[in-house]
Amino acid sequence: MPNIIRSIFEEGAKNYGDKPALSFENKKSVTYRELDDITNRLAHSLYELGIKKGEKLAMFMPNSLEIVLSWFAANKLGAIEVPINLANRGDFLSYIINNSDSTVLIVDEKLLDRVQFVEKDLGQLKHVVVWSETGRPSLPSMKFEMHNFDDLYKSPPDLPEVEVKKGDPAAMIYTSGTTGPSKGVLAPWGEAMMAAREYLEVMRCTPDDVFFTCLPLFHGNAQLLCVMPAIMMGSKAVIYERFSAGQFWKQIKDSQATIFNSLGAMAPFLYNQPECPEEKDNTVRACMAAPMPANIFKQFEERYQLKVIEGYGLTETGMITYNPWDAPVIGSCGKATPNYEVKIFDEEDNELPPNTLGEIVVRSKEPYTMCLGYYKMPEKTVEVFRNFYFHTGDAGVMDENGYLYFRDRVKDYIRRRGENISSFEVERVFLGHPAVAECAAVAARSEFSEDEVMVVVVPKAGQTVTPKELMDWCVPRMPYFAVPRYVRIQPELPKTPNEKVQKNILREQGVTPETWDREKAGYKVTR
Repeated sequence: MPNIIRSIFEEGAKNYGDKPALSFENKKSVTYRELDDITNRLAHSLYELGIKKGEKLAMFMPNSLEIVLSWFAANKLGAIEVPINLANRGDFLSYIINNSDSTVLIVDEKLLDRVQFVEKDLGQLKHVVVWSETGRPSLPSMKFEMHNFDDLYKSPPDLPEVEVKKGDPAAMIYTSGTTGPSKGVLAPWGEAMMAAREYLEVMRCTPDDVFFTCLPLFHGNAQLLCVMPAIMMGSKAVIYERFSAGQFWKQIKDSQATIFNSLGAMAPFLYNQPECPEEKDNTVRACMAAPMPANIFKQFEERYQLKVIEGYGLTETGMITYNPWDAPVIGSCGKATPNYEVKIFDEEDNELPPNTLGEIVVRSKEPYTMCLGYYKMPEKTVEVFRNFYFHTGDAGVMDENGYLYFRDRVKDYIRRRGENISSFEVERVFLGHPAVAECAAVAARSEFSEDEVMVVVVPKAGQTVTPKELMDWCVPRMPYFAVPRYVRIQPELPKTPNEKVQKNILREQGVTPETWDREKAGYKVTR
């Protein structure tokens, strides 16, 4: 009876034995042989708690060895891991536990109070396992059966025979709902293994590589583009709890990492740090970035003496494009990987010619290498998979050579006086200002009932910036028609628990009394 996940660990134990497989900072590590044995013991304990094939194991834990061990233990049983964003609390937390039909929850002792707060709302949860990095925590009285995580290690390593194929779901990762409830993305083993396999090929990985991540393990990147590739390659993965721009290169040096991934604003945050001794002789040879801003791409490579590979993907699809190692086009997301067919469609799902803006769509060439759908959301699943392509909701163009260029979320594109304006590109200019930490560009209705561009800006800590200073910065750096009319400066942006900006809230707020209006201020923008 084939079990593809067990075979990966058994082969790892056989081929790599006492070689380190996983390490958490400089605190704990396990070898390939220990990894197989420990996950068997945890799996045995979880099985006794009712975690069988198809059941859901929720994990509300920070980055640690234990969250990875629990994830793999559940998968050995054919069960589905449900990692929960640490920002969740209240109704957001209870929704995910209930919607996922999780019957067992592993929770960090520091987060247990959040579970207690929604205890009465959790109808299907039966067992709560409490983990603490400092030892055995005291267990409170709750309506669930309470367990200490350390006790899970005490079971024998024998497991029931369970068939696990590539079409079986491995994970349910919840994506932010900016205008509705979060969606549980059911990812099969085929998607996880394809993502890891293509990453290994694109990044030219070897067993000697050391993979580094400080990205959260409740998202797909750290799981599918760090831990899984490392285990499949027979390399080592080093996990840190969180990203720290100031400590990053010291962590890289301490771990002797050769590969890391950059998401969102991580690369600019690093690049804007003052030079430090550890960056000079760092061991990194390659970084996968999604995205790497074009204005610092070459400088980033040169400063840190590494290769940058840019790519594009989603939780639902895995990575679908990468820039070729030997033929990158700066500013693009690269070309479709061998397993994926990527196109640009119009609103009626007709394919558009090169260099024409439309929606990015994708379908895979091998079965079970994209998500199985949104859990308990059949209508939403059918909507995004209509006409045999997954519709990403992202706007982009593809050039005549097959290079993809991301432009914006489809719903976030701004149309002003006949011109299409990418909020992503407007934000990129503003983020280049040395005093800007975050920003969001949205459409705002003017007195003429048409869309104008509004940017909401969050200054860096301890810094101030005026709307006029921002105008002086952006005017020479963007087309005249994209220059925002409205600017609002505020201490933070509204976000979902997954840290996505809730632009719908900013659009609803519109032009508030404290919003600066360049036309009323008499600030002139010429063509």
